[in-house]
Amino acid sequence: MLLLDTHALIWLATDLSQLTDAAKSAIRFHVSELHVSAITALEISLLTKCGKLKWGRRPLSFFEQALKQHGVKEVPIDSGIAWRSAQLPPLHRDPFDRIIIATAQAHGMTILTKDRTIPTYPKTKVVWE
Repeated sequence: MLLLDTHALIWLATDLSQLTDAAKSAIRFHVSELHVSAITALEISLLTKCGKLKWGRRPLSFFEQALKQHGVKEVPIDSGIAWRSAQLPPLHRDPFDRIIIATAQAHGMTILTKDRTIPTYPKTKVVWE
């Protein structure tokens, strides 16, 4: 099972050239097992609101269409994932990434991300390069 980081979902839906060959290969291999954390909807919404993502559509519409178009399943955030994210070592402070890491650990998923800090977390598998 493959858990897409926020940027990986955005690039899958908008600009495949941003994905590495290894990332594209992992997506093809896991095509029926692509997942995204529900926290990604919040992150996309906030990035749009502050102007870091600029497009002519509402963030929720983009998120829902991207999931539907690529067969990506949304993984909800429950109290176990929230608790697990707070127990992670303080390697970086991004709460979105902490939820994504905790989600992957809780469900035995590999994370598709270019983030170089995420693979330094214990028991965390990453694909990018």
